[in-house]
Amino acid sequence: MNIVLATTNKKKIEEIKDIFEDAGIPLDNVFTLKDFPEYPDVVEDGETFEENAVKKAKTIAERTCITAIADDSGLEVDALGGAPGVFSARYAGEPSDDKKNVEKLLNEMANIPDEKRKARFVCCIAIASPEGEINTFLGYVEGIIGREPKGENGFGYDPVFYPEGHNRTFAEMSGDEKNAMSHRGRAIRQLQGYLKKK
Repeated sequence: MNIVLATTNKKKIEEIKDIFEDAGIPLDNVFTLKDFPEYPDVVEDGETFEENAVKKAKTIAERTCITAIADDSGLEVDALGGAPGVFSARYAGEPSDDKKNVEKLLNEMANIPDEKRKARFVCCIAIASPEGEINTFLGYVEGIIGREPKGENGFGYDPVFYPEGHNRTFAEMSGDEKNAMSHRGRAIRQLQGYLKKK
């Protein structure tokens, strides 16, 4: 089966391919939107991660006539009423900038005590066939937001996110360590189970 990843985000593509490899999903037939430069990115205007993932997967499957996989993911902070949520990538405005997003988050949480800094990463993965069949898979990882960035790995909010039960941020972990427990890894392992039945 050919699959196209409905993204041009280099870091996200690398992470998804790493998780695919770990999950035993062959990469030979995996393409990305970089292989289809004639198709622009799909506008993410949904109110939920699921709406955005489904819209991207469905649109790209229709355009390319290849089964498409899209993910929408982000950070939900309890003390901020679930923000940044679906606006995680562009929290500090356009164009998206990981460093500025983290700075804005830390500024907004400056006066929030340690015991109220709970947060979670959420990932929804949608797979859509050219014929219109759509399935979604949700992955979560709970944790807390630190007070300063730590670590050089990963991307997005990884430098300030401590997964539950750990004293290192995602950015201080290796890719394999993070993928074993991450929201995206959990969603992709559900996808793997679905693909094995196909």
